[in-house]
This record gives sequence, structure tokens and C-alpha cells, in this order.
Amino acid sequence: MADGKPVWRVPLPHGAEPPYRVFVNGVPQREGVDYRLKGRELVFERRLAKEGQLGFWRWLSMFLGLFGTYRQNDSVDVQYRLHGQERIAVGLDIVPPPEDEAPAERR
Repeated sequence: MADGKPVWRVPLPHGAEPPYRVFVNGVPQREGVDYRLKGRELVFERRLAKEGQLGFWRWLSMFLGLFGTYRQNDSVDVQYRLHGQERIAVGLDIVPPPEDEAPAERR
């Protein structure tokens, strides 16, 4: 937690070197404003989530066109350097805060 607030962490790719350019859902993020760098992780104070794997019935209903999926599905992408070459990592893992620190879901 940062100052008592829950945080969502995104581990950087192995060997990633600065400078980092960070994007959430394609939107550029600014260090110190939208996220901070702590060790080998990006730390966000705003809620980030990845939609889990679809169950059979949800997948079937989407396949048949009965309804879509409207769950939050954030993508965190990072442009970085590795051995002097530019690299991009897409859809990095998002580590949510522990259950006892996570804010309650709105219904």
C-alpha cells in the first residue's frame, strides 16, 4: 500500500532497462503522475484489472452472438531497452493488492 492506499503492481520484463515508455490501454502514462517506479515494478494507485479466462457458457454465448463481455480488461504495455535495442512488452501481468487491501467493488 502507498500511504494507506491499495496499489496495483506490474512487474517489468526481465532485463528491461530505462528509459521506459508506459501505456495503459494505448494511452501514454507519466511517471510520478500516473504511476511510479519501485524497484523492478510499475506501481499504480488506480484500479487495473485483466479479464480472466472465459468460462464455457460465457464463451458460447459470445460465439452465438447472444451477448458480449463488458468486464474491465486493462492492457499495460511498456517500451524499454534490452542490450541497447528497443523492445516492447504487451499485455504485462497485473498484480492486484491483497484481498484485505483491495477496495470494495461497486455494484
